[in-house]
Formats: sequence, C-alpha cells, structure tokens
Amino acid sequence: MNNAQTHTKNVAFYTLGCKLNFSETSTIARSFEHEGFNRVEFHEHADIYVINTCSVTENADKRFKDIVKKAQKINEDAFVIAIGCYAQLKPEELADVHGVDLVLGATEKFNITNYLNDLTKNDLGEVHSCEIEDADFYVGSYSIGDRTRAFLKVQDGCDYKCTYCTIPLARGISRSDTMENVLQNAKEIAEQDIKEIVLTGVNIGDYGKGEFGNKRHEHTFLELVENLDKVEGIERLRISSIEPNLLKNETIDFVSNSDTFVPHFHIPLQSGSNALLKLMRRRYNRELYVDRVARIKSVMPNACIGVDVIVGFPGETEELFLETYNFLNDLDISYLHVFTYSERDNTLAAEMDGVVPIKVRKKRSKMLRGLSAKKRRAFYETQINNSLTVLFEGENKEGYIHGFTENYVKIKAPWNPNLVNTLQDVTLTEIDEDGLVKVAIAGEDLSTTKESSIASVL
Repeated sequence: MNNAQTHTKNVAFYTLGCKLNFSETSTIARSFEHEGFNRVEFHEHADIYVINTCSVTENADKRFKDIVKKAQKINEDAFVIAIGCYAQLKPEELADVHGVDLVLGATEKFNITNYLNDLTKNDLGEVHSCEIEDADFYVGSYSIGDRTRAFLKVQDGCDYKCTYCTIPLARGISRSDTMENVLQNAKEIAEQDIKEIVLTGVNIGDYGKGEFGNKRHEHTFLELVENLDKVEGIERLRISSIEPNLLKNETIDFVSNSDTFVPHFHIPLQSGSNALLKLMRRRYNRELYVDRVARIKSVMPNACIGVDVIVGFPGETEELFLETYNFLNDLDISYLHVFTYSERDNTLAAEMDGVVPIKVRKKRSKMLRGLSAKKRRAFYETQINNSLTVLFEGENKEGYIHGFTENYVKIKAPWNPNLVNTLQDVTLTEIDEDGLVKVAIAGEDLSTTKESSIASVL
C-alpha cells in the first residue's frame, strides 16, 4: 500500500486511440487495484484521473485538454496523470495544461503506482520521460472490461519509417512478447469466460522480432496464430490490423481452416496510388494489395476486409485522389477507416511540398466515408440468407442488445439479458429500407417476446 493512502482511494481512466492503448490501460488499471485502489468510471468522483493519450491525429491532441477539464469539473482537487503516445512525444506540452500533475513517458507508464507517494496538486506538471531509444523492453498487457471481448497485446513498437507517422518516436523499436507469455495471457482471458480475443500491437505481423531483447527471430506471426489456435476455452480469435506485406498466404490459408480464427482482416492501404505509397515509404504497392484481397476472398468468400486510408497527403492531386477512390471502389472490400492527413512534428511528410488545403482534405474525406457506407451496405447484402454466429454483448442500449457475427456484421436485437455473452446461430433474412437487417435466431427461442427475435445491422 502506498503511503499516500490513508483510506481507499478511487482511480478513473480515460483512453484515447487504438485497441493497443485499451489493452495497456486495462493492465495499468489492474496494477492500481493490486495496490488497493478502487477503480471507478471516468464520470464519477475520483482521487486520481489517468488519461492514456494518442497522437495519431491532431484531433486526439486537442481532445486531451477537454478530458482534463471534465476531470476537474468532477473533482478540482483530483490528481491528473497523462500517459501514452502524446505523453512521450510532447511531455512538456502536456505538463503545461492546467490541472495536469504528472506526465509519464513510454518506459514509466507501467510503473505508474511508484509515482503516487504524494498526491498533492502541482502548480506545474511533473515530467518523467525517457529517450525513445530506452523503450527497448516489452511489457505484456490485455484488456478486460467488456466481458465478451478482450484485446491481447502481442507486440509493441515499429521499425518502419513511414513519412507521416510518429508512432516509432512514441513507442520505440519493434519488439514482441514471448510465445510463452502470450499463451499464458490467452489462457487467463479464457478462464474469465471471455468468448473473443482480439490480437493487437503496433505492427503485429512483425511478431517474433525482439522476443529475446534482440532482433533474433525464433517465432513468426504464423507460429503465433498456430499456437493460439490450440488454446482451450477461446471461442473466437480475431486479428486486428496487419500490414499487407506481412500478411502471408500461409496465414490466410490457416485462418480459412481454423475453428477459432474468424474471417475478418483489417489491412492498412493508406493510398491507392503507387506514387503516393512511395512518398509515404510504405513497403508494398497497390498490386500486392490486390493480391492479398484476392487471396482472402478465394479461400474465404464471406470474409470481411477493412481498410485504412489517408486522404490529403502532400502531393495528392485530384487525379491521384481519384486513383485511390476508383481503386477502392473496384476492390472487394467491406468498409474503410478514413483518416484526414494532419501534419505531425518531426515527420518528413510535414516538410513535403504539395500541401493539400484543409477544405479539400475534408471534401475528399467525406467522399471516402460515403464510399465506405456504400461498401458496408454492399457487403451486408452479400450476407443475406447466410447462417452466421453472433456474439452478443452486455450493454442495454436504448432497449437493444448489440453483437457481431464472425465476419464482423454488427447486429442489434431487442434487449434480452439471456443473450448476454452468448454465441447464437442466426440467419440474416433481409435488409429494411432504413438499413436494418433482420435475423432469425436458430434453436431455442430466447426472445422475451413470442415473436421471432429480430436483429439489425447498423
């Protein structure tokens, strides 16, 4: 127990950014609980508020100040701590934000409870940061909270030098968890009646590198997938995001024959123009991307494929943007995650010529978001009459329960507590005019009404 604790203190967490951040927040929260703290929701009164930051987009930077203000409105005397990527990249900037008491960099965040002997508010935020070269060790983590799904971190850092990206500066070199530890974490998750594990990391296809504190590869991503497939008690395993050049045919083929890995891939593209991919220093061209999609669809016709794409990168002329738009329009994919390019300090892209006006960036982003909606709808239409399995989640959202099929069709049904954290076989029957998709649940009728249970795709 820390000296600062004369009574049980409350701690609350707010996470910005990616699944990796969520897995780390959850692990850090458990370290607080082990020290005797009581975890509460962020909107509740707490003695300590921990904000896990992101710096992938400019918007994430700006949101930080708003979150600090929210914490101070609830308890102006609370001790506010910033961790995460933004805290590593710009610690002094965060420390200057009114109300922030402590900023911890990449190596210090997992030792956060060691900094809590004095919770007195500071006039100026105290910084404990490191040179990013020192972030060369691995800390495993996984998230637990949503009882139906857990994010399992298997890898951290990145050795790629994409010209727009600050993540290598924020998280350090590519390094991996040991196979033994990953499998142990997966077993711990399975023992808690969690049905689905989502693998996460900065560059998970690079798994194996740094497993022993150096660049020696003993294991590969394929071997990781093969070993996780054997862990008992896990109903579903999902690969989050994987670089196209690291998604090998052997992995795709293994997933297609697996009982636990689901037919869902999220594969960053960033641009459909080879000229822009070269400027971005991506490690593939559009032709390789086409091959990856074709391979997946050839062995898993119902697979869901998500795509990351950046609009407004320096040098993106109208012609090159339309090249990306048409490329994606012709590609057999299911949805897009669209990122509007924003300049990041200490990146090569920020110094490039051909800056795209903000208005143009926003217009192109809107066009691609429209294309994403069209793609998602078209994908859902291909699933009509298919028999799928839904994992129902635990929250009552305005009278509905939500869930996902194995191939990432999001559904909702009239709220029924009997469905929570269960896998149900369903048949997708039709899409309503408003985009809702009805499903029939097979087997025992768990509906709270006499009518067939109806679900809808959002």
